[in-house]
Amino acid sequence: MGWKEQLPVITNIQKYSIHDGPGIRTTVFLKGCPLSCLWCHNPETQKFAPEEVWYEERCVGCGKCQEGCYHNARERLDRQEPAEQLAKLLLRDQAFYEESGGGVTLSGGEVMVQNVDYLAALMKKLHRAGVSVMIDTCGFAPFANFEKLLPWTDAWLYDIKWMDPDGHRRCTGQDNRLILENLCRLSQAGQTIYLRLPLIAGLNDSRKDMEAVIRFLQDNHILPAKIHLLPYHDIGKDKYRRLNRTYEGDSFLAPSGEHLEELQQLFAKSGFGNCQIGG
Repeated sequence: MGWKEQLPVITNIQKYSIHDGPGIRTTVFLKGCPLSCLWCHNPETQKFAPEEVWYEERCVGCGKCQEGCYHNARERLDRQEPAEQLAKLLLRDQAFYEESGGGVTLSGGEVMVQNVDYLAALMKKLHRAGVSVMIDTCGFAPFANFEKLLPWTDAWLYDIKWMDPDGHRRCTGQDNRLILENLCRLSQAGQTIYLRLPLIAGLNDSRKDMEAVIRFLQDNHILPAKIHLLPYHDIGKDKYRRLNRTYEGDSFLAPSGEHLEELQQLFAKSGFGNCQIGG
């Protein structure tokens, strides 16, 4: 049996996360995504197959060089955990979840193209222990996968990267029809949705772009629990070098603070007072 038929590959288990849902959370990053966003800040999660990441490690006395210099090192991204074992690991921090109103967030890569039976088994164990589970998704997956996980998902962190289908295809490799359809269906199913809008100056952050988002939400009666305006950042840029890949976002910039505030006010005036910058 090959890697793709086995357990999902985990690239990172990030404890004490405060940007992937409410409260203190543990975020599990799963490897593999159907999109290839030019600005992706987790490129190590794009491919499904295990791979190596190169990095520099400070020497503490190898006997072959001066202490304090740096050596090239490498890490193989191939960690896999059975659902029961991963649940036990995540439940170690249950006290922090309960005190802060947090929980576990499954992220990626793209969660919804992973083995949904594995995900369901993991989420059932967490849910039955009283732990909140959220899923961070780009929405590009069969809705049947979403349906299987609805009973165990407390909320969705859902991206809209661009309403324009041609622009979305140019920057992610896929159009957005399925993404928007799934958002509507999740809303119709009564799911809690935290809508996230990654914004790049001069690309997808215009007033016209945001008015298109607002019209879509209004026309489809979608009321997100929160709307997050997420300004572009390049904190993942160095990962591309470590993966021997070219970063395509060198020319990207974050919208100005003033512009983000204007967009926030636009949402508020349109009936979405729950819109915030960042988060």
